[in-house]
Amino acid sequence: MTPLRTAIIGFGKIAADQHVPAIAGNPRFELAASVSRSGQGPAPQFTSHQEMLAALSGLDAAAITTPPGPRFAIAGDCIAAGLHLLLEKPPATTLGEIEELRRLAVARGTTLFTTWHAQHNPAVAAAASLLQGKRIAEMRITWHEDVHKWHPGQRWIWDAGGFGVFDPGINAFSIATRILPGALFVREAELSFPANAETPIAAEIVFDSPAADGPLHCSLDWRREQDEEWTIAVRTSDGDRVDLRNGGALLFVNGEPRDAAGDGEYPDLYRTFADLIDERRSLVDVEPLRLVADTLLVASRKQVEAIRS
Repeated sequence: MTPLRTAIIGFGKIAADQHVPAIAGNPRFELAASVSRSGQGPAPQFTSHQEMLAALSGLDAAAITTPPGPRFAIAGDCIAAGLHLLLEKPPATTLGEIEELRRLAVARGTTLFTTWHAQHNPAVAAAASLLQGKRIAEMRITWHEDVHKWHPGQRWIWDAGGFGVFDPGINAFSIATRILPGALFVREAELSFPANAETPIAAEIVFDSPAADGPLHCSLDWRREQDEEWTIAVRTSDGDRVDLRNGGALLFVNGEPRDAAGDGEYPDLYRTFADLIDERRSLVDVEPLRLVADTLLVASRKQVEAIRS
């Protein structure tokens, strides 16, 4: 079978660290081009997606790994050119944008895949299986990390549309929507905004769910400089404890580690992408993005000290 000639648009660290190895390890794909404004990336390299689309023929697909702001326009042009699309998280800045991209893909007959890489961790799938059909007594999400470590010098995250602490926090939302046996709804929240930022640096959120009998809490914080933590702890109404640690990479059941076999996040993303293209269908999951939007709608707001540059 001829490999799918695939471009990476928005070539940066996540593309180099995750997308390139996943494409190289999957015989269904061939890396055919890269795009970045800085000029970095595998050859042939372009500085805009328009330049690439005009110069290259025979492209089949693209992975868009830009920040969310410009993604809607880029994706629209790629769909019009007939490309199948894999979108890094979050798939767009707003729910309206992703719904329009869904409509455009259906009309053009291309595949649109909104990826949430954390959902593809084998431990997350195992946790979802363990919780299927269970009542939930309690859930606690703790997603605390150091923004200066993970986003050094990146101003866009603090500008309107940059998501702030929801940039990593949406990974937690994607896992929670995958493992819980019922829908999640935001009931109350408090957001902390630095004095010199338009997006939050921390969030405290209370969810509820028709599958839950007790509290569902979420704490997101970008000010944790030591002992960073990415955990989701779930207690079922029949007394079992299911914990995901290290961003969904490790599974513990009643305090004991549990092995979960699988290919890893990005290899599984590209396996799924190939399957979707073969089946001529799309997979558009907006639930994690909806939770961000709903939190912003209901949250109270407080101002905290300015972020250092």
